[in-house]
Amino acid sequence: MKQLILVFIGGGFGSVLRFIIGKWLNSTETGIPYGTFAANILGSLLIGIILGVAAKNDSLTQNQTLLLATGFCGGFTTFSTFAYENHVFLKSGDFMNFAIYTIASFIVGFLAVFLGMYLVK
Repeated sequence: MKQLILVFIGGGFGSVLRFIIGKWLNSTETGIPYGTFAANILGSLLIGIILGVAAKNDSLTQNQTLLLATGFCGGFTTFSTFAYENHVFLKSGDFMNFAIYTIASFIVGFLAVFLGMYLVK
């Protein structure tokens, strides 16, 4: 039960922060979801750092890892919003932004995880 509460608390904080970043960065003029992109990349970097620290020297407990990686990063990043935003691009025929957003999210997201793990070495 304690682990569920930790994931719940971390996820709540992550979700609220993602909402704030989305309100701040998503462009209503162009429709480009900069906020979701930023949250997914920052979340990828953070999970790389968190799991890198946890693996490097066992400095994080299982509960801390659940709170930060599973909870916070899980709530902060969002695949469902990413998928919906891509649906909007495709439905409107904006294939260029669809391709750029999708490819950049995957490549930069993976690189951010690797960078996060590299930074804690």
